Amino acid sequence: MATVLLVRHGRTTANASGLLAGRADGVSLDDIGRDQAALTADRLAAVPVVGLVSSPLDRCRETAQFILERQAGTQQAPIDIHLDSGLTECDYGQWQGRTLTDLATEELWPVVQAQPSAVVFPGGESMAAMHARSVAAIRRRDAAFEAEHGPGAVWVAVSHGDIIKSILADALGMHLDLFQRIAVGPASVSIVRYGTHRPTVHATNTEAGDLSWLANTVSSEDAPVGGGAGHTAPSA
Repeated sequence: MATVLLVRHGRTTANASGLLAGRADGVSLDDIGRDQAALTADRLAAVPVVGLVSSPLDRCRETAQFILERQAGTQQAPIDIHLDSGLTECDYGQWQGRTLTDLATEELWPVVQAQPSAVVFPGGESMAAMHARSVAAIRRRDAAFEAEHGPGAVWVAVSHGDIIKSILADALGMHLDLFQRIAVGPASVSIVRYGTHRPTVHATNTEAGDLSWLANTVSSEDAPVGGGAGHTAPSA
């Protein structure tokens, strides 16, 4: 089974000022965000990835570019960044561009926190629709990469916080109403493998740590009873 590395974009100018950027144009990584993206790219450089898919929004494309540049020469065939609208940010409608402090006074805010499946953003998308299209996109891409490159394939998807939380909730078998229990920080890496029986979540929201073990690991479809022996990093 293939492995997807879910990467959130680095910090943006909107994140730093407490704005809900949504799908607004011109939202770029700030200096800290670029440093975060570079660090994540360095972590992923130890893993030759077979594909790189990104949300079309600038902040994800910028983050993906850092990863692409550090991947140069690590795989037999060069890769490109493929844009996928299924991984784009939620359409927050009239909430877009407002501060989180202001939005916290809205009647809809507690529903977003406790019952996301019931939320439809005014003039925008429902969280259930966001969940469905992002999960469908990631599973479709994963199946395609495995079919082309085999069960040891590792690929990267660069997306947004709520999108990645939705994908992780699905992989963990959680109802969407529980997805606010998951944290996904800027430029973090989460790891999921989709198998015949079930997805397996190997990591969530990691900001540091060695990933070189992914370079030559093919896991069994079966869950190891008792937890198993874990992974071993390749010898230097």
